Amino acid sequence: MTVEKLFQNFVHQVETSDLQMEGIAVADEQRVLFEHHFTPDLPRNIYSHTKSYMSTVAGIAIGEGKLALDDKLTDLCPESVPENADPKVHEITLRHLLTMSSGFDQPYLMQKDRRSGVGMPDFLVYMMKQPMKLHPGERFCYSSADSIMAVRMIEKAVGMTMGEYTYRRLFSPLGQGWPIWEHDYLGHANGNGGLFLKLTEMMKLGQLYLADGIWQGNRIVDAGWVKEATTKQIETPGSEDGWRCGYGYQFWMSPYQNGYRCSGSFGQDTVVLPESGLVVSIQCPESGDFQKVLPVFRELLEQL
Repeated sequence: MTVEKLFQNFVHQVETSDLQMEGIAVADEQRVLFEHHFTPDLPRNIYSHTKSYMSTVAGIAIGEGKLALDDKLTDLCPESVPENADPKVHEITLRHLLTMSSGFDQPYLMQKDRRSGVGMPDFLVYMMKQPMKLHPGERFCYSSADSIMAVRMIEKAVGMTMGEYTYRRLFSPLGQGWPIWEHDYLGHANGNGGLFLKLTEMMKLGQLYLADGIWQGNRIVDAGWVKEATTKQIETPGSEDGWRCGYGYQFWMSPYQNGYRCSGSFGQDTVVLPESGLVVSIQCPESGDFQKVLPVFRELLEQL
């Protein structure tokens, strides 16, 4: 069965099963092979899919020699360290933040907390005051704070705001313009989420990685970073199969054909399948039930 036919069948199943989706698309490295929208194609919040963009920017900075995985948070941001900080704070590196293993071992600064004003006005200072349950690197704990702190390290290293650096090095080369992006009270872009993109704009990141960091003949990110960021760096204990495959640098490992994925709340997902040479992206509404969509989506991936 052709790729187009598989996706046509998927669309039919979604429509006849009354599953709530906004759109689905599949592409190879260079072109969109199939695209279908159940609702108008508009830029939408891709939530934690944003983390993979942030990781890519970290990789670009590392490739430019401005940053390293073993750089320490407190060395780059000494002005944010309170006198009574937990001594283990000084052990936190960029690697720990990208692998969600900072050692705070608690999901800090998740969306509900940020919306209620927790951590204001300075998220980094707030985190430096929190107790650390573990030494960095000991255990995975999914936390918005780790991604947010990574942004502050990137900004210090490159001497630009995250927004400007990402635009210059990633958004503009990918032809995505200047997208809407959530920023905090002090003007720092949210590395954890809040980026607004259309479906096939969001999918471009997967295409870039499928092509080992090259977009339209131009290298944007080093091939070595692509491989390392999408290789399991830490175990992810959990009860659900799709989340037990491990975590790279802000990328989830996938059980499908040695693939990996960028994943955002409510079903804003890009799955890269290197063995098939394909990238599949979906967007779903906040009002839907992604757990009902997921089995059908997985069945499609297993056929590719």
